[in-house]
Amino acid sequence: MGAKWAEHTVWWHVYPLGFTGAEKQALPPGEPPRDRLAHIEGWLDYAVALGCSGLLLGPIFEAETHGYDTVDHFAIDRRLGDDAAFDRLVAAARERGLRLVLDGVFNHVGRGFPAFVRAEAGDPAYTRWFRRGDDGEYADFEGHRHLVALDHDEPAVLDHVVRVMTHWLDRGASGWRLDAAYAVPPAFWREALARVRRAHPGAWFAGEKIHGDYAAYAEASGLDSLTQYELWKAIWSSLNDRNFFELAWALDRHVKLLDTFVPQTFAGNHDVTRLADRLADERHLGHALAVLLTVAGVPSVYYGDEQGLRGVKEERAGGDDAIRPAFPDRPGGLDPAGLPVYRLHQRLIALRRRHPWLVRARTAAAHLTNRAVALRSEGDAGQTLITLLNVDDEEYRFPLDLAGLAVAGSSQGPERHHGDPAVVPAHGWTILA
Repeated sequence: MGAKWAEHTVWWHVYPLGFTGAEKQALPPGEPPRDRLAHIEGWLDYAVALGCSGLLLGPIFEAETHGYDTVDHFAIDRRLGDDAAFDRLVAAARERGLRLVLDGVFNHVGRGFPAFVRAEAGDPAYTRWFRRGDDGEYADFEGHRHLVALDHDEPAVLDHVVRVMTHWLDRGASGWRLDAAYAVPPAFWREALARVRRAHPGAWFAGEKIHGDYAAYAEASGLDSLTQYELWKAIWSSLNDRNFFELAWALDRHVKLLDTFVPQTFAGNHDVTRLADRLADERHLGHALAVLLTVAGVPSVYYGDEQGLRGVKEERAGGDDAIRPAFPDRPGGLDPAGLPVYRLHQRLIALRRRHPWLVRARTAAAHLTNRAVALRSEGDAGQTLITLLNVDDEEYRFPLDLAGLAVAGSSQGPERHHGDPAVVPAHGWTILA
């Protein structure tokens, strides 16, 4: 990982158009921009208090609808503001020690993207920008006709992406989350990043990858990190099925990735059903977070998950709305019922930041049954942390030598844990360090 600072970052992941309650469609021509980025500014202290040290933003560039149908990579979406609003957000984040990473949608664009409009008109300088399918029509992204696929073999597309990434890094961003990176040839990223890093050697680049050979793609692309969907699935699925063998298997694969890159880990994001709805038993929310924050990776928390918000993703028009809700003007407008989940996140993020070596920790199951697992995480300098998880209806005594370890966190709360640390209550968890 070239950007060493990213190894000490916990991201607060925000989808700006939803978070700020922006219109579902682009503003009509001539409409002045709305300064909704200021709305995000009002939540930066909240993110810092949560324990986060970075702000991972969803799309903020001029787009037709949801932000992933970009029409101008060099302009802030007028539903969110303008360049001045962006500069204020960058400055406010920097004052609080928060890094800012932007969402780069460079696999596809909206049909109103000027180069595509010119391509459709037959301009030969731009027809090469876009891929064509076997039927001769312009290719789209995964069946979404309004998302037109760029041709990454075209040098002008490479030049455009390099200019965009460099422009916003020049303006204060610290890196990029590259949307649908898996759909782009890895050689494209390798060349683009080599050129961008000449001016910004400390920038961080994380690519979206859902399945496949993560290590091979990271190595071929030169990306610093990739989204770890395999671990995400194993966390909630193993808890729902009461099958920790799945989690142990996924963690074994997860650790092997560290030989190539440090994954970007998460328990929720803007594309998936909320964790609170994914889990069949709400008592296991702490278990999921304990895993996320005690194993290797660069973790992110999707806004609202820290409040226990619910939301189910549906495969239909508007099916993402439930997982991308508006937040009130200020934290004081939140439902107080979410405070216990917020405090839980605070405690576990604080534990993570007290043990920064966890970013590259090697984790393996020291004891494993279907309903109980002891995950031993070890650092290169001999550091040790053990996470005990129990999803049985009875308390469980772990047959482990825990000498020299003290309780660093538990489902009973920091001040209420007592007795033998090897005994974990029904549906409880304990972290020993």
